[in-house]
Amino acid sequence: MSETAEVIGAEEEKAAAGSAGAGDEDTAAGVADSAQEADETEEPEAGEDLLVREGDIAGDYLERLLDLLDYDGDIDLDVEAGRAVVSIDGGDDLEKLVGPRGNVLEALQELTRLAVQQETGSRSRLMLDIAGWRADRREELRRIGRTAAEKVAKSGEKEKLQPMSPFERKVVHDAVAEVDGVTSESEGEEPKRRVVVIPE
Repeated sequence: MSETAEVIGAEEEKAAAGSAGAGDEDTAAGVADSAQEADETEEPEAGEDLLVREGDIAGDYLERLLDLLDYDGDIDLDVEAGRAVVSIDGGDDLEKLVGPRGNVLEALQELTRLAVQQETGSRSRLMLDIAGWRADRREELRRIGRTAAEKVAKSGEKEKLQPMSPFERKVVHDAVAEVDGVTSESEGEEPKRRVVVIPE
């Protein structure tokens, strides 16, 4: 097992144990699933002061993680669209924290949300990006969504896209919504849940 995987595994066990100790009945995986699904369907209001605090807590947590891994990276905190946004850039090893199709990034985001929840007592919708991967992936997904929507509008036949994470599906749904004559929905169970583009 790599050093990165060992450290992330230890952090995950620590965060899950802390969550259980706080009286949360969800397992770490359950919290992750619920939080991801909320990203796709809900946008609760949060005061900007709370979001800034979430960003500060997340920044401290991620700084400690980078120190443990002996990775370099600059942490940037922001608030966008009613959620705290934390970005890590600048280090040569950061792509290892993204992983294939962003799977390590997604796991780190959930761990960071759990760490924030332990401090604030409320579930976080914080978004984490590393080495600009999520921003680049968002643009790619917008293109995929628009292309599929235009194809369905022209052919009149529905199209199923490849399985995606909740973050990816949300971006595709938004892109499809910009094209007249089509709509979209998600079908299937995680991790094979996918967007289906349907003619109206």
